[in-house]
Amino acid sequence: MSSSLVGVLLGLVVGLRHAFEPDHLTAVATLATESRDAKRGAVLGALWGLGHTLSLVIVGIVLIAIGAAVPERLGAWFELAVCGMLVILGVRAIVRARTLGPIGSVHAHSHNGEAHVHAGANAHVHVGSWILALRPLAVGLVHGLAGSGALTALVFAELPSASARLVYIALFGLGSIAGMAAASALVGVSLRAVERSRRGITVFAGVVSIGLGIVWSVPLWSIA
Repeated sequence: MSSSLVGVLLGLVVGLRHAFEPDHLTAVATLATESRDAKRGAVLGALWGLGHTLSLVIVGIVLIAIGAAVPERLGAWFELAVCGMLVILGVRAIVRARTLGPIGSVHAHSHNGEAHVHAGANAHVHVGSWILALRPLAVGLVHGLAGSGALTALVFAELPSASARLVYIALFGLGSIAGMAAASALVGVSLRAVERSRRGITVFAGVVSIGLGIVWSVPLWSIA
């Protein structure tokens, strides 16, 4: 097996590990507090990973075509966008927690024309709904932009051809989708087990997200 093929296949493993970086987990955790089981949590994580992959592939194609890497200053602004997004997600989670009772907020909705009310924090993740589907997708898109600089620098240095670089980026993205779906599914299962603590967990996730966004932004301002 050639070294180039090994390098490309390694992208899948690296992408899987990449999904578990602190900023990724924090962002998806604030979203996954709206799910109640593994399936719905996995959907949120997979949508994040899809957005992340789309950003990487689009930016990768452009950079490979022009034979350049992401400028350091632009990369810093991408990272600052992630920091700002973490703060926004954190604030949103805290505000949303105010609507939660002991076992979640009460939602009135209907299935097959039959209206009913039940408790729980957004118990249904409707993938066909633009409102719910776009949120994790958009978060993933921003994270993908922030990670595009380091990733393209790596593939430019390690892989000899444009096709190998694109395949590496694609496999990296697939690994990220799988990793984040698994992580979000775990969050969904955990929240179901501690349903009565959902409000406190949601607040905690929001506070961590805000803190991480602020702390990580500090060294970036000197570059941007």
